[in-house]
Amino acid sequence: MARQAAAVAPSEIEDSGTKRKAETVATRTSKRTRKTVTTTEVPNGDVIVEAAPVRKRETPVKADEGLAETFAEAPSARKRKPRVKVEEETVKSTKIAVVDGESGTTEIQVKRKRQRKQKEEDLTPLAERTVDSKLRVGAHVSIAGGLHNAVTNLVHIGSNAFALFLKSQRKWENPPINTEHADLFIEACKQHSIEPGTCCLPHGSYLVNLAHPDEARKKQAYKSFHDDLTRCHRLGIKLYNFHPGNSNACGREEGIRLIAENINQAHQDPKTGDVMPVLETMATLGNTIGGTFQDLADIIKLVEDKTRIGVCLDTCHVFAAGYDLRTPETFVSVMKEFDEIIGLKYLKALHVNDSKAPLASYRDLHARIGTGYLGLRAFHNLVNDERLHGLPMILETPIEVDDGTGKKVEDKSIWAREIKMLESLVGMDVESEHFKKWEKELADEGAGERERIGEQVERKKKKDAEKMAPKKRKSKKKVEIDEEDEEDSA
Repeated sequence: MARQAAAVAPSEIEDSGTKRKAETVATRTSKRTRKTVTTTEVPNGDVIVEAAPVRKRETPVKADEGLAETFAEAPSARKRKPRVKVEEETVKSTKIAVVDGESGTTEIQVKRKRQRKQKEEDLTPLAERTVDSKLRVGAHVSIAGGLHNAVTNLVHIGSNAFALFLKSQRKWENPPINTEHADLFIEACKQHSIEPGTCCLPHGSYLVNLAHPDEARKKQAYKSFHDDLTRCHRLGIKLYNFHPGNSNACGREEGIRLIAENINQAHQDPKTGDVMPVLETMATLGNTIGGTFQDLADIIKLVEDKTRIGVCLDTCHVFAAGYDLRTPETFVSVMKEFDEIIGLKYLKALHVNDSKAPLASYRDLHARIGTGYLGLRAFHNLVNDERLHGLPMILETPIEVDDGTGKKVEDKSIWAREIKMLESLVGMDVESEHFKKWEKELADEGAGERERIGEQVERKKKKDAEKMAPKKRKSKKKVEIDEEDEEDSA
């Protein structure tokens, strides 16, 4: 039996230049067809039947004046089939289409488009941007809603440098750069006195592996790489950071050759302008290229235009790969090694992250500044090296916190505080009470996570050592058989 639903407000129906109000408009659901049917009776006896598919729950369709005017009245109430002309249109995110009904009537199918409700975020600056800082510190900000929103987001946290993805890093195919958003990005940078050519460090897609030898995959990777470089050129960005690649399919030497080959090819295309590809230091060894300074030096050696190649030193990555930055002495030693193997002139940017994993763990686990195994003193060493002043220093530290209900949410004030903290470390005395208090508080904050990851690393080392240890052969016991037993056995 049909179930009566809520009545819909009267609509107007056009007939020969005149408008008549519908006397009744009701909505009911047929169990047989499982469609929402709206029946409209008009003064001359004609009937308009509307039907729309429904799912589990029945929801009345609200009338709309613009929608009502699209209906034309049927010419007669005799056995003629009612004719309804409806243009396909979107009315309050509703799509209208005409189909033939089972009983000879004309039915209207209503398809509703789901619209994501975007939560409005308060982007009032959490901290003012430091005008006279010797450092250019920032974070990897979101481009949700358009590239230009990256500028709003960097101002929100008081950034003087920033990183971003130029497109979705989770898929290969992406639409061309939105020219309107690109113009808004450039205009916003001018408005806030931001020079994207020197303080912006976009991050390449994690899908791209320029060391892959397969022709199809090589072409796919290069296309994405080249596309990012052209986007940088369009936006006035001069640096482009990416992970060098993985040589699992070809071997280290061949992988390095392929990476340099792709870079040289991109350099030759005028569409890439003078954008500089920047090789990122990596945390792991094995098939991953970039876990040693020598890997990056070997790539640079094969790049023809040395003026358009650089390196980004990730503090978490190099520490995990065995380069110790924690004391002034070890920091100086690592930077000297970098200069001797690669050359400090190629250092163009830094990713500033603490590490949840210990030295030479080969695990890429970022921690907030001062809470990891690097500790606050490592970053004091970093920001007080005048050779690094003016380079983009990008935070990629975790900012997720528990909102009190068990749900993880982003707290961007963490980045705002870390930016100010790093800026204030310039010239600070490590023996001062202020520094020691900061150092202890941050170390205590990350103690639990350091212990947890540290135990994992130790267990793995022990397990790996056991695998590498030579296996002992079981010695066969000599069994002496006396003559008597020998005779018995015979």
